[in-house]
Amino acid sequence: MLYHIGVLLQEFYGPFRLLASYLFLIVAGTSAAFLVTLLVLPGAARFLPQDRGREYAVQALAARGKPTGSGIVFITIFLMLSLLFVPFRLDQVVVLLITFLAMISGFLDDRSNRAWNEYIKGAIDGGIALITAIYLLPRYSAIWLPFVTGEFILPWWLFLPLGVAIIWLSINSTNCTDGVDGLSSTLVLLGLISIALLLYFVLGHVEISHHLLLPHYPDASRWAIMVFVLVGCLSGYLWYNAYPSQFLMGDAGSRALGYFIGVVILVSRNPFLFLIVSSVILVNGGTGLVKVLLLRFFRVKVLHNIRFPLHDHFRNVRQWSNTQVLIRFALIQILLIIMLFGLFIKVR
Repeated sequence: MLYHIGVLLQEFYGPFRLLASYLFLIVAGTSAAFLVTLLVLPGAARFLPQDRGREYAVQALAARGKPTGSGIVFITIFLMLSLLFVPFRLDQVVVLLITFLAMISGFLDDRSNRAWNEYIKGAIDGGIALITAIYLLPRYSAIWLPFVTGEFILPWWLFLPLGVAIIWLSINSTNCTDGVDGLSSTLVLLGLISIALLLYFVLGHVEISHHLLLPHYPDASRWAIMVFVLVGCLSGYLWYNAYPSQFLMGDAGSRALGYFIGVVILVSRNPFLFLIVSSVILVNGGTGLVKVLLLRFFRVKVLHNIRFPLHDHFRNVRQWSNTQVLIRFALIQILLIIMLFGLFIKVR
């Protein structure tokens, strides 16, 4: 909305041209999102359900009774401020609507007296992922890959299962990582910042993208603004979620965040960016999903000496403190982002 106001009014009053600047919208949107979340979240906490404690989770009693489901607060702020700061295309509006659905499905689970059945949640996530992949197919099926130049058109029968897998795995691995104060939000924050910088400064920039032999996508900068708004909201939440946490995001936050990460990976048109944006999240939570899948459906026992998600293994077996888990996992994520970005973007 602000972008269109700036375009209309800049002829009458010069300073309005700032509103038509994507960089200004990024700075203003991120700052506003942080401040609004910081101010609104404490007051909204009294309306949130209380955490019931995850079954079999390490230190589950420490979280029991804390306000949970706060994702419904900061994700709603993200949706509203995106409407204000992002110069929208229709596909972005649709993604926001589905993000809202992912948030609501998670919040209904948060407020339920008993956790929803895993198969029901998996089916809901699969349906959300399938609808999104079908909608994004016409516009985002042309992809680029590491180490080679040029674009490749994925046929629908390849794009759809790939898109569904990325979004579904992103939702569930992010959800599984949400178990240590500040861990999930910090790792997601690092991933969002990295993908936002790529969208705005590389894929959305004509000269830089051509210099790096990468395709240029004019709409990438629009997506970058949206991602930065979410960075601001998540930062405001992390202010209260840092150890010892005051609020928990619950499934309302983790599922919506995981969904949005999966979408922006598809929007970047390189599925391998999942390894950059969510590498630690994928290993921490995703490997546990694979272990459960092999055990339940194929009766194959693997990694039986390792507890998943991995953060529980390091706390329970290695005796790492919550702070050690957070700092070390975050450091690994930062190093992987730097190394993989160098490999994927420059080496070709």
